[in-house]
Amino acid sequence: MAVTRYVLVAGEASGDILGANLIAHLKLLQPDAIFEGIGGPLMQAQGMTSVVPMERLSVMGLVEVLGRLRELLGIRKQLYKACLADPPTAFIGIDSPDFTIPLERKLKEAGIKTVHYVSPSVWAWRQKRIFKIKKSVDLMLALFPFELPIYHQHNIPVVCVGHTLADEIPLESHAETARNALSLPAMTGPVFGILPGSRGGEVAKLAPLFIDTMKLIKQQQPEACFLIPAANQERKQQIAALLQEANAEAILIDGQSRTVMAASDALLLASGTAALEAMLVKRPMVVAYRFSKLTYAIMSRMLKVPYVSLPNLLANDELVPELLQDQATASNLSCRLLQTWQSFIGDQNIQARYLALHRLLRKNAGETAAQAIVDLVEGKRD
Repeated sequence: MAVTRYVLVAGEASGDILGANLIAHLKLLQPDAIFEGIGGPLMQAQGMTSVVPMERLSVMGLVEVLGRLRELLGIRKQLYKACLADPPTAFIGIDSPDFTIPLERKLKEAGIKTVHYVSPSVWAWRQKRIFKIKKSVDLMLALFPFELPIYHQHNIPVVCVGHTLADEIPLESHAETARNALSLPAMTGPVFGILPGSRGGEVAKLAPLFIDTMKLIKQQQPEACFLIPAANQERKQQIAALLQEANAEAILIDGQSRTVMAASDALLLASGTAALEAMLVKRPMVVAYRFSKLTYAIMSRMLKVPYVSLPNLLANDELVPELLQDQATASNLSCRLLQTWQSFIGDQNIQARYLALHRLLRKNAGETAAQAIVDLVEGKRD
């Protein structure tokens, strides 16, 4: 009897969360399945063997990737040869579309079933990618309902699975409970969660800006406290050095970004999955990001939607302020964060919209995704 073996590739922390949840549910349906590929600590904790450290794939931006291109192409070629030599039951690419989809296309052409988990933003920019996706995947697993129409239009098999974070995070979260969990001292002023990202390059670009923002807030709110979760020890040392250089104070937390969010009165964070998580925790936020000038010039010309953060895309409305590139200054960020914190208090409408979006995304993501994949490999899905 053939061994069920999946090769999965995740390129960053958000993909590691999705991948670990998927593996856990695949094991319930196929207890003897084997999992290999590239993944982070959460996927490895579920029994996956990672042949390359996941951080080697963690690079963001059109220009920024060029410096790592040879290494990335080498890793992709290594995976391709390994899959041809010992074909897996299916290959599952988790996000990181510029890395995984070209690999999926070659594997599909070789007769290997391919699944892509997390729809690329074809509805937002580079829309012609949909034709490459059609040639590359046997099944697309989309996170959000608004992503389905373009796949239906092009007759690409797609299932909306929701988001595992919406399943995991309770519909209500209480600041005091979170502060006790973090063993924080009693706070007399507002608590701001500061999340400059999990990648080294991202932190180098955003943390100095966020620290300058903290210093301006401190001038207006002297009793304000700042919490910064560090994704790992390297990021913790990096942030600590930046704080010391700027003569600024904050409480550094090892990981536990979600608990930090829940413990905070308002959040300043990098655009990405963190904004979705903050919405699910029901905390007011300001989203900020800076790309290289060339990357931003290219992306701004190609972008087809008015928002970049997931809460705004889901709501099709500006639920949260977005300050990008030149708008992302310490002065602007401090003003908007204080305004957002103060206006959110008692705003039942915004909180109700957060809750409605949370319920919309609760679809038992891991279970739904795993069942769709099993149906595919067992021939129960066209």
